[in-house]
Amino acid sequence: FIDPSYHALATGRPGRNLDAFMSGPDLIAPLFRHGSAQAEIAVIEGVMGLYDGASGRGELASTAHVAKLLGAPVVLVVDAAAMARSVAAIVHGYASFDPDVGVAGVILNRVGSPAHAELLREALGPLGIPVLGALPRDDGVAAPERHLGLVPAVERERQAREAIERLAAVVADACDLDGLIALARSAPETPGEAWSPEPSTDRARVRIAIAGGPAFSFRYEENLELLRAVGAELVEFDPLTDEQLPARTGALLLTGGFPEVYGEQLSDNWALRAEIAALARAGRPVLAECGGLLYLCSTLDGRPMCDVIEANATMTKRLTLGYREATATGAHPAWPAGTHVRGHEFHYSRIEPSAGDRPAWRIASGDRDEGHVAGRVHASYLHTHWAATPEVAQRLVTEATAGREVAA
Repeated sequence: FIDPSYHALATGRPGRNLDAFMSGPDLIAPLFRHGSAQAEIAVIEGVMGLYDGASGRGELASTAHVAKLLGAPVVLVVDAAAMARSVAAIVHGYASFDPDVGVAGVILNRVGSPAHAELLREALGPLGIPVLGALPRDDGVAAPERHLGLVPAVERERQAREAIERLAAVVADACDLDGLIALARSAPETPGEAWSPEPSTDRARVRIAIAGGPAFSFRYEENLELLRAVGAELVEFDPLTDEQLPARTGALLLTGGFPEVYGEQLSDNWALRAEIAALARAGRPVLAECGGLLYLCSTLDGRPMCDVIEANATMTKRLTLGYREATATGAHPAWPAGTHVRGHEFHYSRIEPSAGDRPAWRIASGDRDEGHVAGRVHASYLHTHWAATPEVAQRLVTEATAGREVAA
């Protein structure tokens, strides 16, 4: 979620995710065609190491897997800050580990001096893999970190834009942009249809409020596109500053983020908390993921929250992280019992469960229950990408439309 927020600032286009675990390998090329439409070149940022993917599943969901699915050439970015001839061993290892992965270039990062850059280039020369850039050390393009990632761009937009502008100047000066563009154009065509959020024949409009702002910035663009395609009008609100939900809200989406960082402000906005609780009691559908789940709890680190889920959330130092396969167990209109889904968890919090709620999911790994279903409220730690389950958008809009008609 976080890196795409920086990509969006840099490109002026939505940042997207290509995850072969979440959506399945067969959707990678269609999603790529959809996301890169009207673009001259597409840059795919890798995650973790080139060959790191879903644990215990070989190459699945690794950057190398995505590159192979698309036939995309790979440019290795190597942290060369404290390195000399060893850079050749590292690049050789990455290039030879899987012959089907086309390592086609190297960018050296955090280079100490022109002499250091020349030493590294000499070491890499015998490999025949072109060095397409040598970026100098520059604290001005650094970004602050939180947990295992960056602080989201929405929390520091001015500083992020300044860093991106500075980085653009550094890259233009230190990288072979013509070579990178030529490499991108050498990639094979990916024939076939683009993924598309197929519009429903039922175009009944319903307004869905979606939490945004610094505390709730984690969302997949395709999920929003699917909702719009089936008749939803999405209206963003900021739980830090807005004291009311958007008028005529028929359903509520509380996405992930870092509500714990803004716990005092969220708690102080008692008027909005009360309205969200009232909307849930009125039977309007609510979907919440991770940070949204924490916000719906009775308390977060002792501070009052929305009290929709009768449970108390606390932050810990223990990380829960990983891909998950899950089956819906709670009867909810958007996620009917028996629905199978792949998602992921990433959180440092724990929740003392409410005895009155039904679990939302049965997680295959560990054979455990997770999440809460209370009436038409579905809240859990599981992040889901709807490209593989597009019907969830139609179900949510249908339920929201029915609820609006009953209220009317």
